[in-house]
Amino acid sequence: MRKFFGKKVMSMLLAATLVVGSLTGLTGCGSSSKKSGPVTLTVYSQLANFQGMQGGWSADILLKKFNVKINIVMENSGTFQTRMSDGDLGDIICMGNMENYKQALTKGLLYDWEKNDLLKNFGSDIEKNLKDALNRNREITKEYTDGKQDNIYGIGFNIATTNEDHQSFFYTWDTRWDLYKELGYPEVTDMNDMLDLLKKMQKLQPKDDNGNKTYGVSLWPDWDGDMVMYVKSTGTAYYGWDELGVGLYDPETGDYHDCLGQNKNLQNKAEPYFEMLKWYNQLYRAKLVDPDSMTQKFDNMAEKCKAGGVLFSIFNYSGSLQYNTDDHMKAGKYMYSVKPTDARPIVYGMSTSGGDRIWSIGAQSKYPDLAMKVINWLSTPEGTLTVNYGPQGECWDYDKDGYTYLTKHGLECNKNKQTKMGGGHKGTYHDGELQINNTLMAIDASNPDSNGETYNNVEWKSTVGNVDYDIQKDWMSKTGVTTLNEYFGKDGAYVLMPGIDYTASTKDDELKTTWKQTTNAIVKGTWNALYSKTDAEYNKYVSSMIKSAKSYGYDACLKWSQGEADKKTALIKEKNANSASTASSGSSSAAE
Repeated sequence: MRKFFGKKVMSMLLAATLVVGSLTGLTGCGSSSKKSGPVTLTVYSQLANFQGMQGGWSADILLKKFNVKINIVMENSGTFQTRMSDGDLGDIICMGNMENYKQALTKGLLYDWEKNDLLKNFGSDIEKNLKDALNRNREITKEYTDGKQDNIYGIGFNIATTNEDHQSFFYTWDTRWDLYKELGYPEVTDMNDMLDLLKKMQKLQPKDDNGNKTYGVSLWPDWDGDMVMYVKSTGTAYYGWDELGVGLYDPETGDYHDCLGQNKNLQNKAEPYFEMLKWYNQLYRAKLVDPDSMTQKFDNMAEKCKAGGVLFSIFNYSGSLQYNTDDHMKAGKYMYSVKPTDARPIVYGMSTSGGDRIWSIGAQSKYPDLAMKVINWLSTPEGTLTVNYGPQGECWDYDKDGYTYLTKHGLECNKNKQTKMGGGHKGTYHDGELQINNTLMAIDASNPDSNGETYNNVEWKSTVGNVDYDIQKDWMSKTGVTTLNEYFGKDGAYVLMPGIDYTASTKDDELKTTWKQTTNAIVKGTWNALYSKTDAEYNKYVSSMIKSAKSYGYDACLKWSQGEADKKTALIKEKNANSASTASSGSSSAAE
């Protein structure tokens, strides 16, 4: 719904939609218009970190707009298989991987969006504006049913409005800038320089705000996948090579670097995974790794970062976004980007087809019309901005020229998510954040309701260069830029992973078993090596990890991963060829 529609008009349109729904009958879909009280929709999200009824301001909005409450079911061990056996995945479904999506699709547990004109009647914004993403889902259906079907059963996540832009950087190399300044802005060229810098910073700031010991890094294992997240991600942040299977993929050359391998192209230097594992082990021996790293959760790390107990993070969400409170910045303390000059972090291109974390509706849902309405709203500018920043008018709005801005209260919530909401909403801003933990529109996608802006507030006219604290101005003055995109885009020192329509190939049951055993061995061995006290102990754990992984079937995992790398390379070449053809056609037309 565009911004100039008043509340009365919106209510009238909603009422009209419900009448249309009751007239068209939606046979087999249920009829939410016949139910007077609130409807509770079950949202099964494999990406959620929360279970239970959604509360706070977002719950108020969903209730007011759709007469809906949502009960979120998160993924735990056995949840997917149990719900599959029951034949009911929920009303709204967010899949975390394509293998589970394929199982649900082929077992008939997903609702056909074209049945009874569900998409046309209740998803008109999606139907009108996200055609590429819908067509992509149609192609996935064809692939997964061997061409027997081409129906639409869902839509991807992080959808862009153009294929030309890239996401904002989140491998941001966040470092305590105030300590860096105090040290005289020393040159940081490579990982060895970063190690030396963290040693010096810890001497300057040995205790955090609570009197506890500070550490260079504080890690957490609960986000580990096929490898230890922080180890492989530091390789990605330094070399710009993307995680893929059991290694890293270079989108510029098509080379694949398996995590246990040795690459002659690197002049007999260890592959990035081992290089960064060794670096973290050096940090550990220098007492710069939080000793709780192998056992704590993300939330534990976040609390330590907020208290100033963490000096460095390669990610913004575990660095500056946690530490940079008003109190810290008023005191001249700041965490922001200090990238080694040799580092070329990856940045991801965006696609109008979206990614693989698919939004679907359960085949057994009694209220597919309401489920579709909610998903459709999340695709609109109003829904996207609301999910990211809070209620319109209370936390954000448009000015008279169509530029987006955060209100005073919105700014407070953006800086501190524990800010009390008010306005009739219970709890804090954080209490009301939508806990589904999946996006529909990409945060860096263009917002058609604004004056040429994206949904990302850091790039808004009202935000750029508008800082409140001297320490922020110091970062801008020293780097010569005002935004992170300018900082990382300077001199083109980054690697672009193009937005391509890639869907991971499915693994057969044998490979799934092999994969789980192999990657478990890699993750366990990595943590043991990271915590080694001597070179001899480190080498022992690395050798044991390699031997164990190979005994479980590492070569089969590597073969699958290399095949996926080749698949991506072909898609990138196809995309580049199409772009070149389009550019050539445009030049010819201009010449005529």
